[in-house]
Amino acid sequence: MNIDTTGLLEALVRIPSFSREEGAAADFLEEWMKNAGFSPRRVGHNLWVESCPADGRPTILLNAHIDTVRPASGYTRDPFTPCIEDGRLYGLGTNDDGGSLVALLETYSRLISKPQPYRLVFSATAEEEVSGRGGLDLLLPEIGRVDFGVIGEPTGMNMAVAEKGLMVLDCTAHGKSGHAARNEGVNAIYEALESIDWFRNHSFERESDYLGPVKMTVTQINAGTQHNVVPDKCTFVVDVRPNGMYTNPELLSLIKASVPCEVKERSTRIGSSHLPSDHPAVARGLALGLEPFGSPTTSNQALCGFPTLKIGPGDSARSHSADEYICLDEIASGVEIYCKLLDGLEL
Repeated sequence: MNIDTTGLLEALVRIPSFSREEGAAADFLEEWMKNAGFSPRRVGHNLWVESCPADGRPTILLNAHIDTVRPASGYTRDPFTPCIEDGRLYGLGTNDDGGSLVALLETYSRLISKPQPYRLVFSATAEEEVSGRGGLDLLLPEIGRVDFGVIGEPTGMNMAVAEKGLMVLDCTAHGKSGHAARNEGVNAIYEALESIDWFRNHSFERESDYLGPVKMTVTQINAGTQHNVVPDKCTFVVDVRPNGMYTNPELLSLIKASVPCEVKERSTRIGSSHLPSDHPAVARGLALGLEPFGSPTTSNQALCGFPTLKIGPGDSARSHSADEYICLDEIASGVEIYCKLLDGLEL
């Protein structure tokens, strides 16, 4: 079947769908899919449909998100009134992530119209903009094993084969309090300096061709209660950006073994990703002339424990900006490229 991608996207623009407030949009899309002949399943505000039950073949997941950020203050248009001008569809969420959503749904519809060497799943998920646990995390256990994922995000239909991750570390150096005028106590600030210097200067061995080295930055520090007391505790925060060459738990273990301070991670959920150039999807994309690159922005790739490729119509620079739009020919071209990339793909 052919989907009216423009009409569907216009309808979705009219429904506010802020992160953790996606219920109305999920309700609409679920009913729309049923009327279009699909058999969607739902968990929370997440929808999915499969070409067949798991049957031993590899599973490919197509994923886009239905949530949006709140409108930027500079909007000159009503963000919830879709408007087409000069081939552009304006409205909140058109570029991030509505264009990918409707393009992937049309792609799913085309691919399942003939036999494929894989089980295909399309999903529309919530809470991507806040990396919430009510989004893809909630859905993946329902789907079962996934062998490869296509994450729809605005990349100009070039291939994000790597994506930076994130870990936030809370570090504590301990000392012993004493009077600042006397030669007593152990200054926790001085104790922290060795660890801070390590975070500033250490280089991990494995670097990414697309993302470069792991980046670690000390971003906050706090110590002391008053000027004449030697502080017995110094805390600081480190922002760590993994490069796809290490898992978050692996990096965390290396860091804890290297610094004398106490290190506690807030979370290891936001992982980095790396897809090698010999992966069948990347190889086919290169043959199609698609450019590979490393993405500095996080997406649902960060929550996938399986190989993923981030690719979609639109431009990342338009995301979260005022008067957001996507070009209608970007959606149409995106569908054609998705189909060429995936049709008959052997994993």
